[in-house]
Amino acid sequence: MMSDLVTVFETGDPALVALAKSLLEAEGIEFAAKGEGLQDILGLGRFPGGSNVLAGPVEFQVNAEDAEKAKSLLSGLRSGG
Repeated sequence: MMSDLVTVFETGDPALVALAKSLLEAEGIEFAAKGEGLQDILGLGRFPGGSNVLAGPVEFQVNAEDAEKAKSLLSGLRSGG
């Protein structure tokens, strides 16, 4: 069960969301993708930059004990800008 959650990465880019998920899953790190559902539920779609302005970015949260490992794993991912 997830308890103390720490945000380790956030992005509005759907390609980076998918990549971050696959990296965390490959390492067996449990995570929550906070806000992911809102990106599509609002129905306005994503802007060219990949982010839905109303929903904001997707926040990847992990257990506190996995935070350092997850941050290190995701450190190379950056939203284009």
